[in-house]
Amino acid sequence: MARQVPTRIANILINALKGGVVPRTGLEYITVGRTREIEAILGDIDMIQEGGASFRFIVGKYGSGKSFLLQTIRNHAAARGFAVVDADLSPERRFAGTKGQGLATYKELIRNLSTKAKPDGGALPLILEKWISGIQGEVMAQTGAQGEEFRELVERRIYQVALSLEGMVNGFEFARAVALYWEAYQEGDEGLKSRVLKWFRGEYASRREAREELGINFIVTDETWYDFLKLFAAFLVGAGYKGLLVIIDELVNIYKIPNSVTRANNYEKILTMYNDVLQGKAKHIGFLMGGTPQCMEDTYRGVFSYEALRSRLSQGHFAGEGLRDLTAPIIRLEMLSQEEMYILVEKLRDIHAGLYGYEPILSQEDLVYFLTVEYNRVGAKTHITPREIIRDFIELLNILYQNPDRKAADILGDNSFQAALGGENREAEDEFSEFEV
Repeated sequence: MARQVPTRIANILINALKGGVVPRTGLEYITVGRTREIEAILGDIDMIQEGGASFRFIVGKYGSGKSFLLQTIRNHAAARGFAVVDADLSPERRFAGTKGQGLATYKELIRNLSTKAKPDGGALPLILEKWISGIQGEVMAQTGAQGEEFRELVERRIYQVALSLEGMVNGFEFARAVALYWEAYQEGDEGLKSRVLKWFRGEYASRREAREELGINFIVTDETWYDFLKLFAAFLVGAGYKGLLVIIDELVNIYKIPNSVTRANNYEKILTMYNDVLQGKAKHIGFLMGGTPQCMEDTYRGVFSYEALRSRLSQGHFAGEGLRDLTAPIIRLEMLSQEEMYILVEKLRDIHAGLYGYEPILSQEDLVYFLTVEYNRVGAKTHITPREIIRDFIELLNILYQNPDRKAADILGDNSFQAALGGENREAEDEFSEFEV
């Protein structure tokens, strides 16, 4: 019996997948395969919760399920009590740049700060309010204090968390901002709250402006934004979360930078973060970065063009030929098997039927035939991806729903199987001829 998918979630899934993008919610209804990869990364998350740190690259070609896996892990982490920030790199968002591109990445990460209670981003005010309310509840339960005594005890507890940050780089300023937010909360000063949030988000243009409005002689910059992520991780643990997971996709936008010096500066920033994690200088924080094989392994422009990263990340002599080390810093995604793709299109068939209120009309034989046609298109052996198959399948479902007098065979064509076959793909016919459902 297929799991019942809520209509809102089903609508998000179908529309996002038809558009070739990864939905941010409902992934648990359509996840297939990737069991070993997910288990490996969830092992990292356990380590982060214990006070460690992790750094992984998720590598797969366009449409292979790389972004899907990253979003799946994002949802798993939030459900486990982590805070999660995520961003896609672009020409305007990088790790470093001469026009504030590193700061722009930080702003996007904080804008997308998510928790289980607020999965769609913008969770910073909620986190601060929940933290203060939680401390108030603890003090009340433990002491029963009231009035001025209660206020003093709460303030003392809040300053203990703030003071614990002062030993970190830029920790004093971060602690000052935390304390200011408590003062604004206590006084009901919404203007001060707004200014503190503005500071946390990296939106002050100059130190002078921050000093005049908050008395803090420091702001987030291109050079300091990574240190601020580490501070957020420490603060979040003090606020009751398990840690911070940082997800950054589209590394290909670093590969595309035409200037070699600028590319090198970005790779140097990655190296700094990577070394911090492996040397134990970072705590309660994990990094997942998604990219294509080319943007990673190209020795002229890719990550491997930066020798210090290449020497650290290169695969050893014994992995390969079906043997993978899933504890390595790079997880290379293999294509979903044909059996896994069958399970996926079967799930999508049922979700589509539930969304539009009809009984599924595609039989097991129809699903197998559809996949046979897809896998036997000329060039499919090396170029077809799950994204393309999913998009084609939802298009087929939409056409059949809108044209109830038509059958799958009418659209796929009785002769489409032979028409799709290419010489090098003949073995795929044999694989599917023996495929059992």
